Amino acid sequence: MFTEKDLQQLAQRGITPEQAEAQLHSFETGFPALDITAAASVGNGILKIDDPAAYLAAWEQYLHENHTILKFVPASGAASRMFKNLFEYLENGEETPFIQKFLSGLKHFAFYDELKQLSPSEAGQDIVRTLLETMHYGNLPKGLLKFHSYEDGARTPALEHMVEGALYAKNEKQEVNLHFTVSAEHRALFEEHIAANKQAFEEKYGVHYNVSFSEQKPSTDTIAADMEGKPFRTADGKLLFRPGGHGALIANLGEQDADVVFIKNIDNVVPDRLKEPTILYKKILAGILVTLQQQIFAYLKELEGEVTAERIEEMKAFCEEKLFLTLPIYNKESLIAAFNRPIRVCGMVKNEGEPGGGPFLVRDAQGAVQDQILESVQIADPNLMKQATHFNPVDLVCAIKDYKGERFCLQDYVDPLTGFISQKSKDGRELQALELPGLWNGAMARWNTVFAEVPIETFNPVKTVNDLLRDQHQ
Repeated sequence: MFTEKDLQQLAQRGITPEQAEAQLHSFETGFPALDITAAASVGNGILKIDDPAAYLAAWEQYLHENHTILKFVPASGAASRMFKNLFEYLENGEETPFIQKFLSGLKHFAFYDELKQLSPSEAGQDIVRTLLETMHYGNLPKGLLKFHSYEDGARTPALEHMVEGALYAKNEKQEVNLHFTVSAEHRALFEEHIAANKQAFEEKYGVHYNVSFSEQKPSTDTIAADMEGKPFRTADGKLLFRPGGHGALIANLGEQDADVVFIKNIDNVVPDRLKEPTILYKKILAGILVTLQQQIFAYLKELEGEVTAERIEEMKAFCEEKLFLTLPIYNKESLIAAFNRPIRVCGMVKNEGEPGGGPFLVRDAQGAVQDQILESVQIADPNLMKQATHFNPVDLVCAIKDYKGERFCLQDYVDPLTGFISQKSKDGRELQALELPGLWNGAMARWNTVFAEVPIETFNPVKTVNDLLRDQHQ
């Protein structure tokens, strides 16, 4: 199937021929449908937070102990989709309602002052061309765009995450550990940006920042297929590889030496005046996590010896009532396997629009039912979609070490059967792309997962440039 040149290409990326063949086989077979038992709801898969004070106290206590806390921010990729409407305007000159809103709201963007100085005229297309081309906003990652205005200057999402880290993730030594996953072409820009602002933020918040970066590994790229399922080749005959999606970042996460990891998307940030709900609920989610972990660790130590039927019953109740995990059988071996896994607590917000991906209860091949985050493409039944009361804002707190203090091998907890195939194009030709199991769905499918209801105020993404005109970003 593969030529000598193909094998050289694969070797350069660290991909074995067997891995490439398995990926191509996926285009033939597809992925099995998930056994979804229900959309998760409050009391049935989603925890209602009734005692926030107890969880806040648990987190504060944890911070005073000798633990490593990390804020992990997926920040790779250009923001080109954010400016899709502006690119179309440059091509056709049509002033759609979107463009009219953008142009009339110019003074309210954090990048306005710079744009005004650089634009050769006040003509709409000149302004847009200056933003996308002269200021490079069409190619820069979201993390480096000016999102919010302050008296002392504009802040990018990268800087807002630095502030968040100081407000809920600093340790006893007043250190903030922050990790960004970036694309190779943007890494130097990120490093320069953080270095230029680090001292000022350290002085302002009384902390010391340890900022690190990693890139998505070429070995996590996936081979593309043509519409017949054969390797897609470019005009010069080479194999085409595509990034495997956010799920590829499970390898980056697994390399972090931390006890607790906060994960949130780069664009879900707000100005200081609106940060309070975000800070509060990040601490509450972390408190839920460490409270569950302490009990799980105690049970695992107990399970090293002999346990009575009565203790097994107590552990069964904990599984079902606290972890929303139902096992087909409860005994010493099944409980050890169930407890000795990475843990994550995920904030879920109420669905205020059309249901998309979100929290569901799923039965695995062994018969266990537990919380899972699913993307809409994984949910074939439209009735299940309509039943979803909440959706996933990507608001996770994770524990990635076991009860003996050793890091879990996170690759062992990926469900490889939860990838999906999407339709793309290259040079005007249609192709099939293989998306790896997503970072917060299939890549964490075998984790212990607890959903907790959080307010909608904690979810403020920026999908288009005009989202920056919303009150949440002013």
